[in-house]
Amino acid sequence: MKIKILIFSISLLSVVTFINSCTTVPLTGRKQASLVSETEMRNAASLQYRDFLNDPKIKVINNTAQSRKVKEIGNKIADAVTKYMNSNNYQDNIAGYQWEFNLVESKDVNAWCMPGGKVAIYTGILPVTLNDAGLATVMGHEIAHAIAQHSSERYSQAMITQGVGALLGAAVAKSETGSQVFQQLYGIGSQAGYLLPNSRKQELEADRLGLTFMAMAGYSPQAAVSFWERMSALKNSQSPPEFLSTHPSDATRIRDIRKFIPEANKYYVK
Repeated sequence: MKIKILIFSISLLSVVTFINSCTTVPLTGRKQASLVSETEMRNAASLQYRDFLNDPKIKVINNTAQSRKVKEIGNKIADAVTKYMNSNNYQDNIAGYQWEFNLVESKDVNAWCMPGGKVAIYTGILPVTLNDAGLATVMGHEIAHAIAQHSSERYSQAMITQGVGALLGAAVAKSETGSQVFQQLYGIGSQAGYLLPNSRKQELEADRLGLTFMAMAGYSPQAAVSFWERMSALKNSQSPPEFLSTHPSDATRIRDIRKFIPEANKYYVK
């Protein structure tokens, strides 16, 4: 009887926590649930990002034209994000954000943004971005993942799958399993043997939000089509780049982006 009561109590707590954790994704309006606080995710991101930059195997590029361009475009998009969020009553979602933009020397075609605005761009993706608008496409997309709190969703799903149970207070940064799962979200660290994939819905949201952010930052959303066509050509000529390993088909993505461009153009100021 005591076991049944305990199971019922845990189930009831799970339902209550699930309901209380529901938030709304900006622009798309999708309801999402996360079983870990965004504050905890930001704190973990800050620690993991610092460890990543301090890793002896990682070379951060500073004081070059390319690194300055990464910071310049990143800051423009960050300003656009702040303006959009403040104008649409989502300012609490980015409270505590401390933006950082770093260019990392690597042949990998990759880029990511952690919660709290911790961004890494790999030099391997620059020949594909080709120009400022292409780089803005990538940065807008990755920053959108963070703004939509996709990491919290994916982290919660992974922790539950691994039987850890975020509901019972497994800390992101403090538990060994939690730290490993967090690294797997971004494909970094010795424990990151694979990337935890975004869902199709999350990718659509990142594309849609990213187009709006790059448009507000002064970059034509139309440039996103050209960028993804170049990525498609790269993927067809070799094994899929890490940046595309968990993403939807190129034709589907480009088709959907074309649908989102008119909406993003409303925010575009040359």
